Amino acid sequence: ENTKRQIRLLSELLPVDELGNPSKGGISTSPLSYRRWFDWELPAARDHIFSQTTQNVLDVVAELIRLRQRTDRLMHLDLEPEPDGVIETTDEFITWFTEYLLPMGLEQLTAEFGMTDEEAETAIVEHVRLCYDVCHVAVGYERPAEVLAKLKNYGLRVGKIQVSAALKAEFSDAADQREAVRQAFAQFNEPTYLHQVVARMATGELVRYPDLTDALAAFDANHAEWRAHFHVPIFVKEYGVLQSTQDDIREVLNLLRDSPFTNQLEVETYTWDVLPDDLKLDLVDSIERELTWVLTV
Repeated sequence: ENTKRQIRLLSELLPVDELGNPSKGGISTSPLSYRRWFDWELPAARDHIFSQTTQNVLDVVAELIRLRQRTDRLMHLDLEPEPDGVIETTDEFITWFTEYLLPMGLEQLTAEFGMTDEEAETAIVEHVRLCYDVCHVAVGYERPAEVLAKLKNYGLRVGKIQVSAALKAEFSDAADQREAVRQAFAQFNEPTYLHQVVARMATGELVRYPDLTDALAAFDANHAEWRAHFHVPIFVKEYGVLQSTQDDIREVLNLLRDSPFTNQLEVETYTWDVLPDDLKLDLVDSIERELTWVLTV
């Protein structure tokens, strides 16, 4: 109900364009739920949570369809893959969309609105989109161009870009340098938010940790690179021996410029109060710097 209420409020606040047509809008939402709350290794448990949460999404879709019928305004729900979410990656978003949302949605919308299967599929694709959080995608080692190509291949859309940066660093073979990187990550270990880590091992395997605390405890010689879900200021690229995934933001914005796929961008840095002390700056100035940085990239 909270999501439906937000959609109705946004619909009323959005302006019309220069021709008097209602502008479009989207609300981002969670990746269905948090997978570590469930027995995720059990297929029956996964199927249950996918079915249950997909029905919740379809209830919102029905509200979006009714809203469009009343107002002619197209609103969309933008699902945001996130580390340790029920949906973590672009591939998982596509699998969920094709194996749960479409089959369940076709059955519900054809019955509720008298749509054909084709009309129902079109409505679902229009009203449910991906929220591209650049930080989250980078933490999973996904490449922006590949993400967009996969979505295009399935006819799926990006509803919103959340402009954000994660922390990353590669580990060298030198023990002292590896320890310096580990200590640098430890400076960002704080209890307010979960800061999931995806480690690239020397073998190329990706290993996921629920928080920085867990990654720090498991650190060993097999770790080749870490990427941490810590939204750092987007205008900073280097943090001593650590780096941000700022280059991914540049790539996404260049791809958007070359072939526009959404007109909704949102700068999403929310960690100002929990940054290490030497990185804390005036909040208003920092937000201004972020917006200016995006506009000048």
